[in-house]
Amino acid sequence: MEFLNHFGGVFEPLALMLLIGGTVGGLILGATPGLSPTMAVALLIPFTFHLQPVHGLILLGAAYTSTVAGGAVSAILLKIPGAPANIATSLDGHEMAKQGHGARALHLSFLSSGVGGLIGVLLLIFLTPLLSQWALAFGPSHLFWLAIVGVTVIGSLDSNSFVKGLLSGCIGLWLSMIGYDDIQGAQRFIFHDALSGGINIIPALIGLFAIPQVIDMFGKGRFITEIETVKVPKQQFMNSLRELRGNVRALTIGTTFGSIIGLIPGVGGQIAGLVAYDQTRKFSPDRDKFGTGHPEGLIAAESANNAMVGPSLVPLLTLSIPGSPTAAVLLGGLLIHGIFPGTDLFDNHPQVAWTFINSMLIGQILMVAFGIYTAQWAARIALVPNSLMASAVLVLALFGSYSIQQSMGDVYIMLALGVGMFFLDRFGFSAAPLVLGLILGPIAEANFIQGTQIAAAQDGPWVYFLTGPLNMLLIFFAVSSIAFSFWSNLMASKSKKDGLAEEVTK
Repeated sequence: MEFLNHFGGVFEPLALMLLIGGTVGGLILGATPGLSPTMAVALLIPFTFHLQPVHGLILLGAAYTSTVAGGAVSAILLKIPGAPANIATSLDGHEMAKQGHGARALHLSFLSSGVGGLIGVLLLIFLTPLLSQWALAFGPSHLFWLAIVGVTVIGSLDSNSFVKGLLSGCIGLWLSMIGYDDIQGAQRFIFHDALSGGINIIPALIGLFAIPQVIDMFGKGRFITEIETVKVPKQQFMNSLRELRGNVRALTIGTTFGSIIGLIPGVGGQIAGLVAYDQTRKFSPDRDKFGTGHPEGLIAAESANNAMVGPSLVPLLTLSIPGSPTAAVLLGGLLIHGIFPGTDLFDNHPQVAWTFINSMLIGQILMVAFGIYTAQWAARIALVPNSLMASAVLVLALFGSYSIQQSMGDVYIMLALGVGMFFLDRFGFSAAPLVLGLILGPIAEANFIQGTQIAAAQDGPWVYFLTGPLNMLLIFFAVSSIAFSFWSNLMASKSKKDGLAEEVTK
């Protein structure tokens, strides 16, 4: 219970001011397409140079936490995920906003993020020594099979067609191969100089989600839709709280998968949100409602991507191994101040470590409070005419894509993928499986190649990849996921045929 001895440090005037500023700034940055949590934390590092180490970490930790949650704002209101971790949020969140329930969706999003984030930080506090050893158990073979488990989710992300979902995922896997092979240096599918560095996930994410929306909005012009007649009930917060209590299953699944996946180094919140969304859908009796504005999908996705935050810091603080790209940037912030994470961090710098962790706990509460307070005004973004909204989103898309690497090549890639996705959407293909394939491709490929190289010095690839309890467990999950997806697709097709037959007989 040593963390209680350092709780007072969070409420010192400067620390509390930085915590509030980091939380509010993170929400704003997270809602801006293209500004991922990693970029937000990296942008804030120069501001910590003249701060004490503990105060600098408080600012960075608050931004990390709230940026993940803030990305849900644009995902829900514009169907443009603010970060890869918010991809699954857009699937049901935007449909709720289109039905005039934008404020309700935002409330559920921030409440779910708060619950998942609190549990994730509590795991960081109480189970750090145990979890750090468990995180070390994951090697290349396990990360490869974990990526394959994610691939098996692809088909069920498209609620309209299992086959089209798989095809979208295959397109994403192919796109992930463009560029130079990181390990062997081979040139692959480089049709233009802009593709020599491969396809960065942020421009791809912006293009695949934002550009089809922009084209649609330009096509509608100043047309007034139902989303503009949004009304926020006075008791919306209490209604959302009751609705959250009624969806404990989705909250539990999201938090569990987010915590587990966050602990695994190099995986990230985007996979946590999508896997949690998929598993919640499989266990839900209302699985046909997912993708149509069902709150279960929103709750699962947002609780998962914030539950990932705390456990992703476990290997960083105890083993100096970043659990996510943002944790890697936080590692840089620690090293700048002469603090080296590892087994002696909590012995040599307990005030810094525990005050930082405690600030993340308080930051979750502040994030929910500020998010709920601003939700009713944020939901009114739908009052902006489509033509003006399309122009604003296009500017943000161009800015966000260019700012990643200061490269016009990323802008060209973003526009090309966006236009392509616009036409694919007309044929019933979805962007979410495509993005998941783009994310999982490099993870699966890199770990498979590393695993085969390690296996060559041991007992061979068959033994390395197919033996061991953790490998067998992940293989079981992959096979079960494929079998369940096929079974669900067959049952859905059968029910549709039975429905048509009944109509014909009538």
